[in-house]
Amino acid sequence: MDKAAIPRLELTEFAATNFKFPVFSLAVNPLHNHQFTIKNRKDNPVNDYISPNRREFYKIFHATAGTGILTVGLHQYLIGAGDIAFIHPDEIISWQTTSEESDGHFCLIHPDYFDQASYLLQLFKQYPFFKAARAVVQLSDDQSTRVNACFEIILQEADSTHEDKKQAIFLQLQMLLLEVQRAGKNLPEVAVPESYRYIHNFLSLLESAFQIKGQDTVVKIKTAGEFAEQLNVHPNYLNTLVKNQTGKTLREHIQERLLYEAKVLLLHTDWDIRAISRVLGFSEQAAFTSFFHKKEKVSPSLFRETLISA
Repeated sequence: MDKAAIPRLELTEFAATNFKFPVFSLAVNPLHNHQFTIKNRKDNPVNDYISPNRREFYKIFHATAGTGILTVGLHQYLIGAGDIAFIHPDEIISWQTTSEESDGHFCLIHPDYFDQASYLLQLFKQYPFFKAARAVVQLSDDQSTRVNACFEIILQEADSTHEDKKQAIFLQLQMLLLEVQRAGKNLPEVAVPESYRYIHNFLSLLESAFQIKGQDTVVKIKTAGEFAEQLNVHPNYLNTLVKNQTGKTLREHIQERLLYEAKVLLLHTDWDIRAISRVLGFSEQAAFTSFFHKKEKVSPSLFRETLISA
């Protein structure tokens, strides 16, 4: 990976925080190695979550059992058996499980996985259902069965040792997209509560503060009060909404986002600690080191050394 490129949320970190059981083993699979994964939903049930982070991967999931509420951007869908969802990397998403059972499949795909298949990456970029307003498609029983068969083949190929398994996965992905496009019946969305709009807009504003392009970028972290002022709402009210929905306060979200970006820069750039602290808006390197150590119980340098050598 180009050290100058600042990646978004990696597959391993997303999986580690959003699934009830480990999808990846970090001891076996280093954080930066994952570009593709596919799992069944029954053995890998998802936690209720809201994801404010950039995620530089596409997500497709197909439900054959169970229900839940999926919010993509400001569009909300009641998911049930036979539905398939397409989530673009740039969308803020949340998920709430509404049943005990869960089955089907999901796959996470980093754009770099298509390094030898640019045509397929273009297909993903232009695919009509990777849009928040059309993110979920209702499938008939027959269509759901065929889509499930595609997922099963992809899962078998991903677990195989075939030298040409990537080509086989590409073919099945194309068949899956074609099958869903033929179905083409979008699941009607339901109204998003007004309170969720405040949460979504806060997370969007928070995310916009971390568009780091290089060492000349300096992140300007707003306080909880400043975010509330931008949204024309009282800080206490916004904090209550966010805490009730996500389980975290505004301050916790801001600090977690800052910590996450620090980890990304430490792992995926060769910038020195002083440069990273400056980019993240710290007046002194010592202040950044203190912040990081308080959160992670380890210095930034040791964190970098440990993960890179893993």
